[in-house]
Amino acid sequence: MAKTQVRTLDLNFRGRPEAIASYLLEHSSGAVLVESGPASTLESLKSRLSELGMTLKDVTHVLVTHIHLDHSGAAGWLAQAGAQVFVHPVGAPHLINPEKLLASAGRIYGDMMAELWGETIPVPAEKVTVVQDTEEIVIGSLRFVALDTPGHAEHHYAYLLDDICFTGDIGGVRIPGPPFIRLPMPPPELHLEKWRRSLQRLRMLSFDRIAPTHFGIFTDVGWHLETAEKLLDAVESWLINRMVNAVTDETFRDELLAWYRQQAAASGLPDSVINTFEVANPSGMSADGLLRYWRKYRE
Repeated sequence: MAKTQVRTLDLNFRGRPEAIASYLLEHSSGAVLVESGPASTLESLKSRLSELGMTLKDVTHVLVTHIHLDHSGAAGWLAQAGAQVFVHPVGAPHLINPEKLLASAGRIYGDMMAELWGETIPVPAEKVTVVQDTEEIVIGSLRFVALDTPGHAEHHYAYLLDDICFTGDIGGVRIPGPPFIRLPMPPPELHLEKWRRSLQRLRMLSFDRIAPTHFGIFTDVGWHLETAEKLLDAVESWLINRMVNAVTDETFRDELLAWYRQQAAASGLPDSVINTFEVANPSGMSADGLLRYWRKYRE
């Protein structure tokens, strides 16, 4: 299987390295980005491109795995510079008119919206290409295949290219260093059963490298996907136990954070890496997602 050159662009989210990546692949007429990152990291993206002798105008295509702001928030700016943006059909309307997306995020992040995500602008409709499940996206010699992978969000795709799979958030969050994975589980569309089916779908495919948006490219694909699936089972068991004991929402959030930190410490992660995980995947956000999932589907 061909080994395509992929450059990992560290967007230095909130001044922290290895939290959010954008992946760059060159072709004969410019470059493709998998993930735009949030608008708040636009200057970092420009800097990373400049280091490669490029500007935003050299980015001809952007593939977003899903429309959460840490993955797609800068897409409007890239479209303004000329890029075509590829997205799941459920996510497309929210790129064209992000009003509801921003309102939903605002309920979660409140006064932190501007600091976290910057200024998100619409993607013009003519710059949006809606992609269907298993559809091939041909850009020069690059051939991506879109894979519908719900569970983290209904509008989630993983993209398969030759020997590498860009998994967005469905493969979990993993920071370079001691092998450790966390699953980001925000509201409102978290669904554990769908997530499990998505992981099983990926495990049936053949690829040698896995590239979660948070963060980096890894070669132990079998371990990564198997561990993510086991973690999904562990989270579900933990959730059932807590809800059977009828803990308060505040206690639930505190206990989830403590459980995450205990797991990370047991895996040998230093505090600096544990803190990066918390920046890339805030435990309070996952607590709210799990509570909403329980009350909507399991209670």
